[in-house]
Amino acid sequence: MSSFLNRLFGAAVLIGVGAHGALAAPPFKPAPIPATDLSTWNAEASDFGKHPVKKPLHVPGFYKIGTAPTPAQITGWTITVYPNGVGLPPGQGTVAQGEKIYGQNCAMCHGTFAEGKNGYPQLVGGVGSLKSATQTKTMGSYWPFANTVWDYINRAMPFYAPHTLKPDQVYALTAYLLNMNGIVHSSFVANAQSLADVKMPDRNGWNWKDPRPATHNIACMSNCARSGTPKITSNAVTMNLTPHLTGPVDHMKNGK
Repeated sequence: MSSFLNRLFGAAVLIGVGAHGALAAPPFKPAPIPATDLSTWNAEASDFGKHPVKKPLHVPGFYKIGTAPTPAQITGWTITVYPNGVGLPPGQGTVAQGEKIYGQNCAMCHGTFAEGKNGYPQLVGGVGSLKSATQTKTMGSYWPFANTVWDYINRAMPFYAPHTLKPDQVYALTAYLLNMNGIVHSSFVANAQSLADVKMPDRNGWNWKDPRPATHNIACMSNCARSGTPKITSNAVTMNLTPHLTGPVDHMKNGK
């Protein structure tokens, strides 16, 4: 790929990221164009002298594609909520309010009593199932932080129209589902402070320390293997990780 196309691909990637608000596009500042690139550009613009055509308006590296996102656009997708509650917006919601919102937006998939239906997961129960062969991961059995419940509902639900609920509605849904799992009382009011104070049932069931040792291996580029190593002790075929050369679809014969 020519350096011209590399520049074009790089510009498209950067602008695509900026347009979604993940990164703000920096002000455009033309970079110096190497003489070899300018020479190629001049030659390619006229098909190396065979078919003279009009040159592009700008030299390589300037494409006038896209615009820098506005602060409002960036704010619309700065929605991360951390386990400690940082990022939760102002607002609140009650269990009773959440029950109504759940019936309108959630019951069609998760069931009237959050038991799950039509292939969608249940949202209640499953306590004590994590050590069994049939784990049921719900807010009551698995989720370690109530703030994460708010964050997930806010960014991903309802399934058919994610990130359309207002903060108060998300607080109300969170309160209702926590109550359905027996974690909070029916009088619970969910807000940024109260969610941070909720102790989830499986909070201590998680290992928050990485058990893997810190290593500082230096990459070896030549003469790396010691005498007698390495040895191949098995392969994907003998471990039944790779299908045989015959199959019901292609009718391949062994060895072909």
